[in-house]
Amino acid sequence: MKAGSVRMGVDIGGTFTDVVLEQGATRVSVKVLTTYAAPEDAIIDGMHQACAKAGIAPSQIEQIIHGTTLATNALIERRGAKTALITTEGFRDVIEMRTESRFEQYDLNLNLPDPLLPRHVRFTVPGRVNARGEILVALERADVEAVVERIAEAGFKSVAVGLIHSYLNPAHEVLVRDVLAERLPDVSVSISSEVSPQMREYERFNTVVANAYIKPLMASYLGRLEERLRGEGVGCRIFLMHSGGGIISIQNAADFPVRLVESGPAGGAVFAAHIAARYGLDKVLSFDMGGTTAKICLIKNQTPKTSRVFEVARTYRFKKGSGMPISIPVIDMVEIGAGGGSLAHVDALRQIRVGPESAGSEPGPACYGRGGARPGVTDADLVLGKLDPENFAGGSIVLHPESARAALTDHVGETLDMDATEAAFGVAEVVDENMANAARVHAVENGEDLSEYTMIAFGGAAPLHAGRLCEKLGVARLLVPPGAGVGSAIGFLRAPFSFEANRSVYMKLSDFDPGKIKTLLSDLQTEATGFVRTCDAVSPILSEFKVYMRYTGQGWEIPISLTEEQAMTPDAATFEARFEEDYTKLFGRPVAGMDIEITVWSVNATTPPEDVARIETTDGSAPVATGSTRPIFDAAGGAYLDAHVIDRHAMGTGQRAQGPAAVTEAETTIIVPASRDAICQPDGCIDVVARKPSKDPKG
Repeated sequence: MKAGSVRMGVDIGGTFTDVVLEQGATRVSVKVLTTYAAPEDAIIDGMHQACAKAGIAPSQIEQIIHGTTLATNALIERRGAKTALITTEGFRDVIEMRTESRFEQYDLNLNLPDPLLPRHVRFTVPGRVNARGEILVALERADVEAVVERIAEAGFKSVAVGLIHSYLNPAHEVLVRDVLAERLPDVSVSISSEVSPQMREYERFNTVVANAYIKPLMASYLGRLEERLRGEGVGCRIFLMHSGGGIISIQNAADFPVRLVESGPAGGAVFAAHIAARYGLDKVLSFDMGGTTAKICLIKNQTPKTSRVFEVARTYRFKKGSGMPISIPVIDMVEIGAGGGSLAHVDALRQIRVGPESAGSEPGPACYGRGGARPGVTDADLVLGKLDPENFAGGSIVLHPESARAALTDHVGETLDMDATEAAFGVAEVVDENMANAARVHAVENGEDLSEYTMIAFGGAAPLHAGRLCEKLGVARLLVPPGAGVGSAIGFLRAPFSFEANRSVYMKLSDFDPGKIKTLLSDLQTEATGFVRTCDAVSPILSEFKVYMRYTGQGWEIPISLTEEQAMTPDAATFEARFEEDYTKLFGRPVAGMDIEITVWSVNATTPPEDVARIETTDGSAPVATGSTRPIFDAAGGAYLDAHVIDRHAMGTGQRAQGPAAVTEAETTIIVPASRDAICQPDGCIDVVARKPSKDPKG
């Protein structure tokens, strides 16, 4: 985009819709409540408010980049279209049998999550392709037509097609799609060889089912959004953030909506990576907490960790295997139901539980005064003094402390013989410990020590809880960047146009075929570049090559990055050396005498990242001018303390505020615990650091 162009980032969350307008170095933002029945209404409302603040007309907007949790929420809440699955005979129950692994080995009452589609809507066809892509049993058109007729009679709105080994030979899936298009032209169709052309039928079938399940919903929403924006005089192109941290066209998003799952959180991770680059930080823990969920991501060397499989809606103590696997390129993060609107209750064991159920924006927590009677995390934060009831969301929402106290007393306090303050403390500690535990599990799964990390917090609720999280995790430094309350929407404006194409083709190094490899990677490069060119016709495009390798007989692979030269002039010795190098970093040593195999090939095409200027930080030796105070509950000390209330925009570069303190702005509030100090850095970041112990033996 040319300098001075007007760009808009829009993030629809479970509670708030964030809108950011950026023109050169000038940025304005607004938060409005999400409108569930018609999410586009909140976007139009937020756009008009942001345009009014910026003094421009909507018609001047030249680019819109949008991310949303609508796809994720539709999967979690099972609110998709009436969907059927067509699969190979003998594989009807794959999405219910899963991998037959138990994520909790010794739990005799273990309940596995239900499949997205029940058995009676799963249909089979004959025909068989083997593991080399050869057709063993041909699929006859008449057999497909018979199944399609049953689907027509049942009135399905969407159909997923997942046949065995179709990632190697999609001919049978294409035949099924052709018959469906002829007989049912208005029915949405998704085939696994396009949605997720990778091995492992459970993950592939589940992914194509998820795509089909949400495709009509997302296509309808994106069509309505385009129409509404055109009606408001906005004629620019609209792009969507995808889960891998890049941007795709609105048409590609409508065709592959499963790639939008985690699009909002992905924007947040891009935002955190941008901050990490400004500060030269190589180990960052990204913490994004909004109204409905909290997301935690590890960022190393200013690049978010990525994966090609992730899970939606883990149901059992954040454990792998307890969620719904989606096999697409994605920024790897853990997400839990812990947000400002997450509801608290007391279970049968008289323990406080928080989430995953959320009050959202309708009716919202009790303190919103919109009819909610059950206590949410925001109610606890209000009672504990973290929030100013007159200045929540920039004063656009007036909070009701007495409603919060009543809800906490009625639903928590009376059962546990606590007053409202104790109940609020209990709720806040439970949700903070849930998030801290999720971060610990994620770090252990990735072999990382969080004490070496810096936390970057954003999202409307994260700065309220990040200081306490750092205390629990032993993290010494916390950065809260400007615009933290709308961090994901800002991240959309920092993301490149990108698309990752991948394919499963099995090959041992002992059978290394350089010509086949070069052709395969060239085809993937062409496919990925084609998607990017639908968004940007002129910018240079970089290609990132990756192969997934393992020792023969192992169950899972590790990703190995290749340079373009290594990919286009493939050599078995180079592939082996790269694999052993990365394998040794992960597991300590290579395994001698075993053949190595490649299972998945991947090319990510991306426009170049923007240049990031480094920040010269200050140690904050100048004291900040303090204004009013208010009592804020300090969790570590278990008591209310008089805390300074400081306007974030009044803090100058190099000024330091001692905790306890509340640094306030329109979109969020930064709570500085008694154990920490807050320093204003040159770019406006609030740098919350652990206070060094006093050298005075008397304290």
